[in-house]
Amino acid sequence: MRFFTGREIYNFMFDLTKHHIEKKLSQHKRITLSREENRKACVLVTLVNIEERLHLLLTKRTETVEHHKGQISFPGGMTDESDASDTATALREIEEEVGIPETMIEVLGVLDDIHIPSGFVVTPIVGYIESLSELRTSTDEVAEVLLIPLERFFDPALRRQEIRELKGINRQVFVYDVWKEPVWGATAHIIKQFTDLVLS
Repeated sequence: MRFFTGREIYNFMFDLTKHHIEKKLSQHKRITLSREENRKACVLVTLVNIEERLHLLLTKRTETVEHHKGQISFPGGMTDESDASDTATALREIEEEVGIPETMIEVLGVLDDIHIPSGFVVTPIVGYIESLSELRTSTDEVAEVLLIPLERFFDPALRRQEIRELKGINRQVFVYDVWKEPVWGATAHIIKQFTDLVLS
């Protein structure tokens, strides 16, 4: 596996635009997974323009939520029967969690489905926000909102792999050291999928 140098990352990030990401997503032949025996969830991989730099919006979950307590994650959750589509689920969830209405979000595309140890098939929807207004977080679900510069996730010095026990099985997981707490698990898996696609 080839790692990019700091200069290559800088040159790439200098040219990175919403248009470039949207083009890569439109060319991507995504992988879908069977939902018959699994619970279905969707997340919104949210890109936010802040002073002409792309940032990734993540949340730190509270210790009172049902799944993935205290972890760093994308806004998202289980599909409701009333949701018209995967995109509808992701947009509903981000409004419920952090108060961003769907009218502020431009959907750019969809990444591959992933299966996670808790028994969900997760569909990541990629969205873009040109200008972020004041957030209204759900205190039951969200302990903190993170806005991390996107280029940090392309820095190999901030990404590593380690073995963690999940549901009694040792699994190799990606970890990003981009905040005071590590970003890992399904969130890191989706970020790695996204960055690989954008760099391809």
